Amino acid sequence: MTDHDEAATVRPLTLAWVNRHLEVGERIVRTVALHGGITAEMRRLTIGGRDGGTRDLVLRTFVDVEHAEDWLNREAGTLTLLTETGVPAPGLVAVDATAAHCEYPSLLMTHLAGRTVLGDEGLDTRVPLLARQLVAIHALRPAERPREYVALTTADTVVTPRGADAAAWAAAIDVIRGPAPPYEGRFLHRDFHPGNVLFDDVVSPSPAGPRIAGVVDWVQTSWGPADLDVAHCSTNLALLHGPAWGLRFAEAYEEAGGELASVVSERLYWQVRDPLAFSEEVQWVAQSWREAGRAELTTRAVEERLDAYVTTLMDALG
Repeated sequence: MTDHDEAATVRPLTLAWVNRHLEVGERIVRTVALHGGITAEMRRLTIGGRDGGTRDLVLRTFVDVEHAEDWLNREAGTLTLLTETGVPAPGLVAVDATAAHCEYPSLLMTHLAGRTVLGDEGLDTRVPLLARQLVAIHALRPAERPREYVALTTADTVVTPRGADAAAWAAAIDVIRGPAPPYEGRFLHRDFHPGNVLFDDVVSPSPAGPRIAGVVDWVQTSWGPADLDVAHCSTNLALLHGPAWGLRFAEAYEEAGGELASVVSERLYWQVRDPLAFSEEVQWVAQSWREAGRAELTTRAVEERLDAYVTTLMDALG
């Protein structure tokens, strides 16, 4: 087994657990750490077979994460559910949510071809694809609903960036002090954004351009308002590419047939709640994007875009 860096090394108990879930004659021939995540260690395992061929699996490990058992059980259930749908997602191989066999809670799944694309080039083509994919996810109606969504911030935990528009942020914080608006429940990914969407690497001769090859990271699957998923992807796009793209994604979602809150004040509640939640973890988000190749996205740069986006939302919807 070839380890390209220390982060790629699979711990002994986990390695033994993975080996028990391989086919007869298979072995791990290569491990590579996958970067860009915040809460989990991710590794791609190349598996060699007796015939000389290879296949790839992905190992997710949560180290000292409070909700690891819940998240991994939820992801395992969701991956099983998605095999019967048209939503492209990894296949479940095995899960050890309580670390009964591994050093830490872990999940083993199939590897999807494709790559995340976080650069500005081609964004006008990718945004409608992202929107259509999210509409398809929200259209799922499982026999057993996932748990109700959990809000990621409160009015009292928001961290206003230094130098931010104080009036806009105060108004935004006041918006989420009130109760959540009524909503029609939908099946939510709950962490849908460009970093969790894989695009194929095949250059398409069609004018349609690229296609989505997979959607990953289903640990926070929930039931709640479509606006919440849209707001999360919108915020990511605004911070990666500029505030206008946050607004554009909401438009693209509706153009794709998705339905958002019809009352402006209700839409504002969901749209502003997500960037306010980002205020508490800007440093970690910026770091993950730099590791993924966006070196210019320093913590300060992301803070400035976050401020600009909150201000834009309050001007547009407030």
